[in-house]
Amino acid sequence: MQSLVEKYNVPGPRYTSYPTVPFWKNNSLSVADWLKTIERNSNTFDTDDISLYIHLPYCESLCTFCGCHKRITKNHAVEGPYIDAVIKEWQLYNEQFNFTPVIRELHFGGGTPTFFAPDELIRLVRAIFNTDAIDPNEAELSFEAHPNNTSREHLEKLHAFGFRRLSLGIQDYSPTVQQAINRIQPFEDVKKVHEQAKQIGYTSISHDLVFGLPKQRMNDIIDTVTKTLELRPDRIALYSYAHVPWIKGNGQRGYDESDLPQDNEKRSLYEKAKSMLEAKGYIEIGMDHFALPHDDLAKAFQDKNLHRNFMGYTTQNTDFLLGLGMSSISDSWFGFAQNEKSTEKYMEIVNSGVIPIFRGHVLSELDLEIRGYILDLMCHFETTLKADSPYKEVQDAIIGRLTEMVNDGLVVIEENKVCVTEIGIPFVRNCCMAFDQDLADKGQRENLFSKTI
Repeated sequence: MQSLVEKYNVPGPRYTSYPTVPFWKNNSLSVADWLKTIERNSNTFDTDDISLYIHLPYCESLCTFCGCHKRITKNHAVEGPYIDAVIKEWQLYNEQFNFTPVIRELHFGGGTPTFFAPDELIRLVRAIFNTDAIDPNEAELSFEAHPNNTSREHLEKLHAFGFRRLSLGIQDYSPTVQQAINRIQPFEDVKKVHEQAKQIGYTSISHDLVFGLPKQRMNDIIDTVTKTLELRPDRIALYSYAHVPWIKGNGQRGYDESDLPQDNEKRSLYEKAKSMLEAKGYIEIGMDHFALPHDDLAKAFQDKNLHRNFMGYTTQNTDFLLGLGMSSISDSWFGFAQNEKSTEKYMEIVNSGVIPIFRGHVLSELDLEIRGYILDLMCHFETTLKADSPYKEVQDAIIGRLTEMVNDGLVVIEENKVCVTEIGIPFVRNCCMAFDQDLADKGQRENLFSKTI
């Protein structure tokens, strides 16, 4: 494993989409062309189901590990105008839809969603659903929660509306690591919120951990996972720290490069955490995720119904993800569109009555075929090349690029079926890269992606 990590730990996409954002070809995609892809979706798929992601960007302090689009402020007067803009954006879309959307999942991400007062969040979901509460069997509602500012009122009011899932951002419990990433939160704070959520009735609680953080060592991972197992969350995300300061600016420069665990040292952190989790009954799902057998995510993985989109892994296999809020990305299957990244500009455009996208991509037929292969690999670790594909030369080239991974025992190819082996799972992103036509045409780009492993 050590030599393989050294060989394959190269910059590469995380494949929440294909084509990946840096290779989108329509940096001035018009609203009209974007809406045409939504119309094609509704005409193609026999469903009005959609997933909804809402980006809530505000944070009171900067976590230096974070690669998300956020706005740092302690001024909570910003909450109301921003919620007004998101509601307005939803109304603008509904005026354009040629169908009545049925929301199957909604997720609040950020930023820090729990920066917002509970009543503001409830005002938002009431406007989105046009009701005071929903049946949790009809839609899966979830939110990201910061343990330091998630109140019992947050938990109770969102649960009363219909929320049953929350994700607690943990990262690592080591005081040294927390100091390095400017994310100070004692285990006792996390335990309090976790246990309150269980008492109130949340049925799926996730803890987000990160490996490869600055100054993080093996003892830190062991201690963090041990504390996590004490609370036994239903799901655990064990993300690889993505060090991309050239993209995210000074936020990720709060420590020296030498503080970061590298290659085999970093991978050993994941492998130790994985062994500890699996010993306690957790199932590894896709890339960097674990769940207990009773959780819907584990069931979806075992039934091969797992789906992946810009929100990560999900049990809801909808073909349309609509992103609301600054920087949010939408996916109509046939196209992608991203909202303005400046909070002020986003609000200005929405309040002028215009859908606030600033770039996107309309997928070609080849894009769509490759997208299906990569989605299968990321969710199920296998895919089958289409026998009737008009892109036989492309398929042959993909097989050629996989030869080295086959020789290393990471991939098996039988006729048209490509399978990632057990030892190849840590390298699934590298397998996807062999399918990636943008990388094939333009090569790996050091300044675009974090390391794959």
